Amino acid sequence: MRHFEYARAESAQQAVAAHGSDRDAAFLAGGTTLLDLVKLDVMQPHKVVDINGVALDEIERLDDGRLRIGAMVTNTALARDKRVVENYAVLSQALLAGASTQLRNKATTGGNVMQRVRCPYFRDGVSDCNKREPGSGCAAIGGVNRTVHAVLGTSDSCIATHPSDMCVAMIAIGATVEVEGPDGKREIDFADFHLLPGDTPAREHALEPGELITHVVLDAPLEGSRSGYLKLRDRQSYQFALASSAVIVRMDGNTIREARVAMGGVGTKPWRAPEVEAALKGKAASEAVFADAAKLAFENAVAYAHNGYKIPLGQQAIVRNLSDLTAA
Repeated sequence: MRHFEYARAESAQQAVAAHGSDRDAAFLAGGTTLLDLVKLDVMQPHKVVDINGVALDEIERLDDGRLRIGAMVTNTALARDKRVVENYAVLSQALLAGASTQLRNKATTGGNVMQRVRCPYFRDGVSDCNKREPGSGCAAIGGVNRTVHAVLGTSDSCIATHPSDMCVAMIAIGATVEVEGPDGKREIDFADFHLLPGDTPAREHALEPGELITHVVLDAPLEGSRSGYLKLRDRQSYQFALASSAVIVRMDGNTIREARVAMGGVGTKPWRAPEVEAALKGKAASEAVFADAAKLAFENAVAYAHNGYKIPLGQQAIVRNLSDLTAA
């Protein structure tokens, strides 16, 4: 049996102090990722800081129109919030497409941002995995890599996809991550929060040791826009994306005035596609325009033995979503 120290915090300051800058300590919120990985012996924290007593479960509208979400807001509460449903439909749909009702009732906003990969070679505890044991290799590159392995943002060290649906919607919307740590408070642009694997896949995010996510602040909604999340997967219930798209579009008649496009299931981090957005701007909506733009997102894609199908599937996820949102 593996023993660990347990502490319960009543404030963000207490949580940060209890954690310190200990790389072998972990914050516990909903626990839907942490407890799984501890049971599998993939994560082995010798200290767990419980933050369920920290008052970070509110959603508030800021004076500048942005929406500030506490890190302890559950996925269910966020998906059902009236302001999210009305102004950020893409986020509500993404959250409801993820996991099961029971998991959404426990999973938190901060925890979802920190969600770790579902690569079986990472989770089995014995295969070569640079994310789990730096320098050991990546068994997925030469192994079975059909479902939870990426074609964008990969490296010779790691090809695991980022699993979150919520984060794909958030990177399309635009957001800021507020954190508190031993050196005080700071903000991180959501686009910079998740890191590409490169040569250091064990470092997955921009947090420094001991820093705690306290809030995620969504950019103000794009006035007059429509948005949606499309998730393509092996089965409709409780499955991770093979490819997904989060799209926000503002129309003037049949002309696209502005578009925001992000993808999931195909990248090693939540993947924004500015080249697609630029190609769509000012164009008349048509399936041909959507298809040409979607191809641009995968110009630098690298397919592996079993996941080459994700390139056309990812394009289809963008085209279908745009077609639905721009239909008269």
